[in-house]
Amino acid sequence: MKIALMGYGKMGKEIERIAMAKNHEIVLKINGSNAASISLEQIQMADVVIEFSTPHTVMANISKCFDAGVPVVVGTTGWYDYLAAVETACKEKNAALFYASNFSVGVNLFFKLNKYLADLMNKYGDYDVCMEEIHHIHKLDKPSGTAITLANQIIEKLERKTNWSISDHKADTLFIQDVREGEVPGTHIIKYQSNIDDIEIMHKAHNRKGFAGGAVLAAEFLAGKKGIYSMSDII
Repeated sequence: MKIALMGYGKMGKEIERIAMAKNHEIVLKINGSNAASISLEQIQMADVVIEFSTPHTVMANISKCFDAGVPVVVGTTGWYDYLAAVETACKEKNAALFYASNFSVGVNLFFKLNKYLADLMNKYGDYDVCMEEIHHIHKLDKPSGTAITLANQIIEKLERKTNWSISDHKADTLFIQDVREGEVPGTHIIKYQSNIDDIEIMHKAHNRKGFAGGAVLAAEFLAGKKGIYSMSDII
């Protein structure tokens, strides 16, 4: 499979390593220095694009892939306020989009665990819930896309929480503490607390391999398809 990489930082390089180990070919590498000069014809050399850029460039990158008619796997977060418009454009252009707040298989199993626990805890109002997410200092969006997914899952299941915030501590608000330190790949902790005891679940990434491997898996899944997909279509 021929892959184009949009975003060639640490994640892009890890994706390249894993893709090549699986005998895929990297035909195009796009970063800040050459993005403006990349043509649709160059993108069309690829069977699929894997996009891990920045919240500031992701929308233009998605649009360019749609215009080129090349399926795109989007790992960048911080753009979901525009998701409805992107999904509409994808359908109108008969394009293919695979997006996820986190491509790690472990994290997506954690999502399922989080929903199940929140559903159980809905019956026990003595427990309050909060979240902590820890990432490297280079991460631009706060909170992380993974944290937002986890928070929305909890709000869907837990009737006493109606929204989330990184600043408010109101009773009906799920507070998310966002920490940026060192080179932490990503840690997410959900804690239910009462006067009697605490219940805590955590996912801690040791490196970027899980994210990169999941992105390559998504690209393999998406190649040749049309429509909109997510990790739930794989797991």
